Amino acid sequence: MSKVYFTEEHEWVKVTGAEGVVGITDYAQHALGDVVFVELPAVGRLLARGGEAAVVESVKAASEVFSPVGGEVLTVNAAIIEQPALINQSPEDAAWFFSVRLSAPEELDALMDRAAYDAFVKGLE
Repeated sequence: MSKVYFTEEHEWVKVTGAEGVVGITDYAQHALGDVVFVELPAVGRLLARGGEAAVVESVKAASEVFSPVGGEVLTVNAAIIEQPALINQSPEDAAWFFSVRLSAPEELDALMDRAAYDAFVKGLE
């Protein structure tokens, strides 16, 4: 069974066991506009929680994507490199960015669940 956590920077991580799959939220993709380019971390790279992990460029701006958890990059989603517009179409499902092996699962305690994240976003409107 997996559980999804969210950051105030609008990233999500779906955790199953000791692995997390990371992407950006629907709120983030709406704020960015039409995504035209994405740069993903290299497989094997060690990421720190809150550290820059990827870059997304849209017609409006370029934005960093921060890792919600620390760990080693296991895989990247080549589909979004080929078709960055997938990020606008399916930001919280098919357009995941990368997966990591969690180095410190206790870092998840600092993240929000869906209800807390939805309340956080509502406060931004």
